Amino acid sequence: MASVHDSLYFNPMMTNGVVHANVFGIKDWVTPYKISVLALLYDMTASKITLPERRRLNKLILPLQQGPDLTLGQFLKTVEECCPQTAYAVKLRLHEMADGELKDMEYFFSTLPTPFTAFDSEAYKTSVVGLFMRHMLLAYNKLSFSQVYKLYKSLQHYYHSHYAKPTDGELSLPALVSNDSDMDLTSTEDTVGDRIDREEVDAPLHESELRNDNTPSRGPLSQKQAEYFLARQAYLLKNDENKALKPAALQEELNNMLKFNPDFAEAHYLNYLNNMRVQDIFLSAHSLLHYFDRLILSGNEGKSNGDEGYGRSLRYAALNLASLHCRFGHYQQADLALQEAIRIAQESNDHVCLQHCLSWLYTLEQMKGSDSTVLTEDSVKMAAHFCLPYLASLGIQSLVQQGATQGKTAHKLMDALKDTDILHWKHSLSELIEISLAQTTSIWRMYGKSTMALQQAQLLLNMSSLEPVNFGVQQNNTEAFAVALCHLAELHAEQGRYSAVSEILQHLKEQFPPHSQHAKLWMLCDLKIQFERHMNEGKYHLAEPLVTAISALNKTEGLYRKAQVLKALNRSTEAYNILQRLQVHCEKTKCTEVVIRVMLSTAELHWESSGFSTALPLLLQALALARQHHLQSLASEAILHLAFTQLMLGVPEHALSVLHEAIEPVLAHGSVMDKGRALLLTARCQMAVAGFRPNGQGQADLHLAVLAVDTLNESAAYFSKLNCKERLRDVHYLQAQLHRSLGQTSQCNKSAMLFRLLDQELQSPAPPVSMRL
Repeated sequence: MASVHDSLYFNPMMTNGVVHANVFGIKDWVTPYKISVLALLYDMTASKITLPERRRLNKLILPLQQGPDLTLGQFLKTVEECCPQTAYAVKLRLHEMADGELKDMEYFFSTLPTPFTAFDSEAYKTSVVGLFMRHMLLAYNKLSFSQVYKLYKSLQHYYHSHYAKPTDGELSLPALVSNDSDMDLTSTEDTVGDRIDREEVDAPLHESELRNDNTPSRGPLSQKQAEYFLARQAYLLKNDENKALKPAALQEELNNMLKFNPDFAEAHYLNYLNNMRVQDIFLSAHSLLHYFDRLILSGNEGKSNGDEGYGRSLRYAALNLASLHCRFGHYQQADLALQEAIRIAQESNDHVCLQHCLSWLYTLEQMKGSDSTVLTEDSVKMAAHFCLPYLASLGIQSLVQQGATQGKTAHKLMDALKDTDILHWKHSLSELIEISLAQTTSIWRMYGKSTMALQQAQLLLNMSSLEPVNFGVQQNNTEAFAVALCHLAELHAEQGRYSAVSEILQHLKEQFPPHSQHAKLWMLCDLKIQFERHMNEGKYHLAEPLVTAISALNKTEGLYRKAQVLKALNRSTEAYNILQRLQVHCEKTKCTEVVIRVMLSTAELHWESSGFSTALPLLLQALALARQHHLQSLASEAILHLAFTQLMLGVPEHALSVLHEAIEPVLAHGSVMDKGRALLLTARCQMAVAGFRPNGQGQADLHLAVLAVDTLNESAAYFSKLNCKERLRDVHYLQAQLHRSLGQTSQCNKSAMLFRLLDQELQSPAPPVSMRL
């Protein structure tokens, strides 16, 4: 069965409106590059090539016809990748014309099989190729003798410059632009209405769509070339930033475009998007304002909206400016711009714009740390009233996020997301489907359900996009994909699978380069994983430098980890002061998770001074807060701390009964480190309940002692997976004492030897086992 691309050459013209518009809208000059395209089409018809090669060449037809001019080296390289035989034939035909005389070029045009002169031609009259050939023949026939001669000299220069300079494939053709600038499609005898503006020269604009590098071009641009370039780059910036031009190259290209047409509004908007990539607030605002200024001057809005076009541009300009300041954290400026947009929209009675303003208003309040639940609910109601599903769904997702932080139950949040998903699939809002799945992943992670989080992340990564994919782009560089991949990396790191983590992070670095807007997500994720790994391995000197980098991306996370390092280095006073400051800050910003973690770390500081009774109120408060917000992982962590405190206070029976409540969720959803710590604590409680004494005095319960041995072996397996040598040293110490009390001399000697080896390797005094969970 013939592919879709075959219809571009053989079948009658498709009914796709885009194809019609592109073909009939070409304002072209006869250039040496277009002659090369004609030679390619001629040899595709004349020569016999295989079906796969023909299909690959057919895929190039539209880009070659509608795209910018390429140098001969680039053109031949592109064709050769599809069909070497045809590339050689085109090269030979161009050689005959360029090394021959003027009559050789005229002979080529006279013998060119067209749908109108040759009935056996495979190019139908109404096909894309047929229209292109007719267009070029009409243009050539209208050239005067002097213009034909200039075209021939340009063809010679075009051909011979390829062999004169081997690197010419990377250069543009400014000389040809100046030589061919007077070769209009219409002759001097044409009427003024049919004459094409000579300032629109068909110069190379963007060469990267037909080759791998992103070298920008030079020269004035035709309207169609500029539109093609802008549409392509805007699409790539939205869907696959890696395939777009680099920020500096794109800026240079846009500067060149605006030099010839400063009032080109779309170029200013692409400039705004490009500056957003590099976080340039000044140039972003400058380009955005220029875009709306040019839009008003061009009258495009007024044509479709009458007198309302001017005011519409003003209010949406203010709204976009507010969103720009929100993105950079300039809340005061964003609020002023937003109030201006609301005022103009109210004067014009524009309910749609007012609804967009309301959406940004509750978003701004959220960024400030205020409670915007009422505003969000009003926004959802109004969006549903005005049939704006996109804004309504965003509002519901925002309400779900607020509900998760406020302690709403999981089933209510998931029901709300399920209702929005129905709305997404009904209106094919694929972007919001991705956001919904990423949000569900984050909620399950927050609740401590790692299995459900893993499932939702995999569902997102394996989902096919509903949006049409152009330019060979796969839509997997959105923020939702970055969030899901970061969750996957952290989940794998928690299980000690660091090789898989490195692969995920490598993919993130390739998909989201450091200059891209979502790169901070994987940067922070990478630093947190490295920090936790060094802390687990006891390499505090390597974890300490990472605190500064984490603080640069997230100040709260940086402070918390700085306190962890100071506590590990026995600098308790400094760690306590940081934790107190952090707790006050997080209580103001309502960051419940960090508040609970701070309480647990503060309780650990009390343990170091044997203040186990003073740690109890903190632990009970942390447990109540975790249960109130349904944070199962933190609740389990608090229970482990409570059990350890009870063990130290001399009530191991109560500690063991409390542990039975937390051990199941820890083993089901906890990290490898949490599993090892929980089992180690369980073994110590079993030893205490069994009546075990380190000096061997007293009669121990043999059944519980054997259980404790098995539990210690299991915890040692978990600690070995993380290479946590300090914890392994504690395990071997307890194993040696247990085996000695049970009379198992060989096992006792083995554990004692392992303890001795680790103690010598670590070269640091072991902290008292009784002072650490």
